[in-house]
Amino acid sequence: MKTRSGGGQERRPGGETHQTARSVDQTLTTNQGVAISDNQNSLRSGERGPTLLEDFVLREKITHFDHERIPERIVHARGSGAHGYFQPLKNLSNLTKAAFLQDPKKKTRVFVRFSTVAGGAGSVDTPRDVRGFAVKFYTEEGNFDLVGNNIPIFFIQDAMKFPDLVHSVKMEPDRAFPQAASAHDTFWDFVSLMPESMHMLMWAMSDRTIPRSLRHIEGFGVHTFRLVNAQGESTFVKFHWRPTLGAFSTLWDEAVKIAGADPDYQRRDLWEAIDSGNFPEWTLSIQAFDQKTADELDFDILDPTKLIPEEVVPLTPIGRMVLDQNPVNFFAETEQVAFHPGHIVPGIDFTPDPLLQGRLHSYLDTQLSRLGGPNFHEIPINKPVCPMRNFQRDGHMRMAVPPGRVNYEPNSLAPDSPRENPSRGFASFPDPNAGPKTRERPESFADHYSQARQFWRSMTPPEQAHIVNAFTFELSKVVTPAIRKRMLGHLDVIEPELGQRVATAMGMAGEAEKISPAVSPRDDLDPSPELSLIAKAPKTIQGRTVAALVTDGSDASAVKKLRDALKKEGAQLKLVAPKVGTLQGGLVPDMQLDGAPSVLFDAVVALPSEAGAKELTGVAAAIDWLRDAFGHLKAIGFNGATQPLLAKACIEADPSMGIVAIDGKGGIEAFIGTAKRHKIWERDKLVRPQR
Repeated sequence: MKTRSGGGQERRPGGETHQTARSVDQTLTTNQGVAISDNQNSLRSGERGPTLLEDFVLREKITHFDHERIPERIVHARGSGAHGYFQPLKNLSNLTKAAFLQDPKKKTRVFVRFSTVAGGAGSVDTPRDVRGFAVKFYTEEGNFDLVGNNIPIFFIQDAMKFPDLVHSVKMEPDRAFPQAASAHDTFWDFVSLMPESMHMLMWAMSDRTIPRSLRHIEGFGVHTFRLVNAQGESTFVKFHWRPTLGAFSTLWDEAVKIAGADPDYQRRDLWEAIDSGNFPEWTLSIQAFDQKTADELDFDILDPTKLIPEEVVPLTPIGRMVLDQNPVNFFAETEQVAFHPGHIVPGIDFTPDPLLQGRLHSYLDTQLSRLGGPNFHEIPINKPVCPMRNFQRDGHMRMAVPPGRVNYEPNSLAPDSPRENPSRGFASFPDPNAGPKTRERPESFADHYSQARQFWRSMTPPEQAHIVNAFTFELSKVVTPAIRKRMLGHLDVIEPELGQRVATAMGMAGEAEKISPAVSPRDDLDPSPELSLIAKAPKTIQGRTVAALVTDGSDASAVKKLRDALKKEGAQLKLVAPKVGTLQGGLVPDMQLDGAPSVLFDAVVALPSEAGAKELTGVAAAIDWLRDAFGHLKAIGFNGATQPLLAKACIEADPSMGIVAIDGKGGIEAFIGTAKRHKIWERDKLVRPQR
């Protein structure tokens, strides 16, 4: 494992070592190990003459630079990663023979990559988009990749439609925009013609797709998988990751402003949390059920556009994951890591989910293209920690050097060479559901609206308002009226109230196209509180950042009391001031006001001196700092000197609306209690129209 201090060697999950900065010999060399005498000047014919072709040092350096970029992922191009470990909570031998799920004392190293889906590698961190949540387990039986998203379902039911979906949501091919955005004609044209997308659209237009940070997202395996025990018994499972800190979102206006203030906001947040020792943590749970339960459900468990409500099949926690180490090199690890849902180990198996089946081909094909050939498994970040023994040879960028004359099996020339092992080897579960070859969807996949309606009814009023606003924003960006009308028709089927609210907000009441669903949506599905972020949000500020606006003359003792109180809750305090130099009174700001808008913080406190507050009333950035915090429903603390500044920002001190005085007995505690609510939802109606 990586050691943060000292010299010597560092060991990575792939098992290789490399020299750290304190190695004895630091002579610069070529890639062939030849020492370089001059890395500043090309070899020339005379002082002012032409550069010589024989300068192999220059040619190697320039050639390598020219080839530094590899094809970016077509989807999930913008990603951030981290190392960590997984530890089971109990022995799961009753469900699976997978070795890494047997011993609660055993830790398995993992590498996790979070990502957005639609944007390119250079896009921002905070668009409205699904987030990828991919985990590579380096188990003693080989690598297991759990490749999912932060939403438990998907847009389509069959992989045949995946290229069409991605083409539609990507930049339009004639104009190459919009980047990392679904608010355009081609996407909404496609999904409005695909009723199976309606459930996923409800999730996509919810707050789930504008998360607070990567540390605050849930993860899902999406598909139904199998666990198989040593007796060959199969259990269906759905995989769920739940963050220990809770799942939280931003507001749309907040996400937009974060993108402008810090395009790397979520990447930076993950890095700094790990670097400071505030390691992100998730619980891995499963929904485990048998064939009888599957048969009793009113939908098909192989349909990736459906979820199983937790009220029907509760979650069973099986392990915890902690991310405790940042990458040493972004390209070598985060960019070159190759995930594939086909990377499984004995004890875990697939189902015939038609979207999963297509992914089993697509991911391997993608790695061959991106990473240059079939030997991507030899790249250190992808290399298993257990031995690899087979007769695969050669190919582009081969790293291993297998000895001997035998590269085939069976053979008699190398009796000690690898052979198959029926007892330990992977064996697919004998699924009895094979049938005739056909290109048809089963009738059990036909209900596209019932769970979309259930999702709407499971949301709190603020979340419903946000969904209405999201549909209104996205569809208002659509230029073609027919597409808008078609989508409004789908919303009417999902829930008439939803359709009416979006149509009214767009000024298109009564213009919805009549949609006749293949299966009428059910009206008897109870709301599921677990689908709501607000309903299940824990009250905590652990891992959060609070900003204090300070000036010359600010009370250093008051700042210390606030800092100490926040530290006890697991939160940190950042000081923001008009200038970054040391202030009169001794405080040293962390950030300068113009570069630290309140949108970057979870809650804010104004602690100016009287003279400082008076001066700030003439500073637009200070007024906006408070106004944005108010509009983004953050807890706001203030001292007595702040009153003129609050008045200038048109903010009334009101504890019931999250505006809390912190000077005086119990003030800091009251502010922290308010900040633990994450957002002050009572304020929502004051700052944005409720459509």
